[in-house]
Formats: sequence, C-alpha cells, structure tokens
Amino acid sequence: MKDLRKLVVWLVIGSFSIAALMGIIALLGGGDFGETEGQVLLTTVIVGAESIAVLCYLAVAGKPTAIVGIVGGLVSLVPFVLALALTWGGYDGDQPVWDTFGVGITIAASIAQSCLMLAIAERGRLSWLLVATLVSITVVAAMISLAIVDGADLGDGFWRTFGVVGILDVLGTVVIAAMKVFDRDRPTGEPALMTTALESRITTAAKERGVSPVTLISEALDNFLK
Repeated sequence: MKDLRKLVVWLVIGSFSIAALMGIIALLGGGDFGETEGQVLLTTVIVGAESIAVLCYLAVAGKPTAIVGIVGGLVSLVPFVLALALTWGGYDGDQPVWDTFGVGITIAASIAQSCLMLAIAERGRLSWLLVATLVSITVVAAMISLAIVDGADLGDGFWRTFGVVGILDVLGTVVIAAMKVFDRDRPTGEPALMTTALESRITTAAKERGVSPVTLISEALDNFLK
C-alpha cells in the first residue's frame, strides 16, 4: 500500500507539472491569446483541482477508512472527465451533463473534505465531533446536489436549513483542524524515562567507582539479570 501511495503521488505531481508547464508555455508563447491557449489554461486548472482532490483521498491510505478515499477517487473521475470533454469537445453540453458535472464535483469535494477530517481527527476526544462533522458534510453535499438537479422547487426553509448545516460543517472542520494543531504542543503525559534525581545518583555513583555512567548502568543490569 505504501509503494502504491508513493506511485500515485508521483503520478499526481508529474501530471500537474506537465499541465502547469503547458499553461506557462501558453501564457509566454507569444502571439494572440486565442481559444486554444484558453483551453490549455483551463486544462491546467482542471488537472490541478483533481491533483489536490487525489492528495486528499490519499490522506486515509493504509488506514481502516481507506475505502472512503478509494470511493472518492472513483467519483472524482466523473467530473474530471466531463470537465476535459466540455473544455476540448467543442460543445456546451446539455442540462443532464451539467447536472452530472455539478453533482460529481459536489460529492468528490465532500469526500475529499471527509478524508482530511478522518486523517487528522483523534478517535478518542474528538470522535463525537468527527461524527457530527461528517454528518454535516454529507447533508450539505446532498442538499447542494438536490439544488443542482431541482433548485427551482426549493423553498425558503430549505435554504435556511442549508445555511445552518453549512455553518455546522465549517465549524466542525475548523475546530478539528485547530485542535490537531494545538495538540502538537501538548505533552503526551508519558512519564520520563529518567528523573533528574536518578540521573544525579547514577553520575555520583559512577564517579565514585571511576567508570562512566553507561558502564555503571550496564554492569548493574548484568548483575541484576544474573
């Protein structure tokens, strides 16, 4: 799994690097900025967005929740392919195509956010907040998808509910990320291997015997284990 993850990361970096190089050439190549140059730049944006999404999905690789990242990667292919087809296909696409594109982006982005939350949240103290945030993410994605497909029939109550759930979604995401950052500086609570008093006793005893502290400890262990 680790080698596969490394391979995917390098593929993502390589593909986006090529797309970025094409975008730079299109901008600095001289001449008029025409339709082809615009398509190249838009392709760079599309590949970049997909690359970011894939890196989010890889955050849970090798973990029990890795299936979420796999599903996200498969779902993200739908809007990715449609975006490239709409960019280079020479047509605007009918309404079902745009609906599929919008819903695909919504679900793919929601799964990417969920993968990041699953990767950084602790199981113990933040488990309840993680569950609540994942539920909020799911509800927000479902409501956006419904609005894309049938937005004309939705009333004021729907959008008020969407606003409340969206706020809870953002709040949970921010709190989980902030707690993870602050926890880096928090002591782990594990006892020290050697106290200052014990270290002083070992140093004094070693000087009295004319040996180094390491030698003293080694000899004490040998005698203890006999």
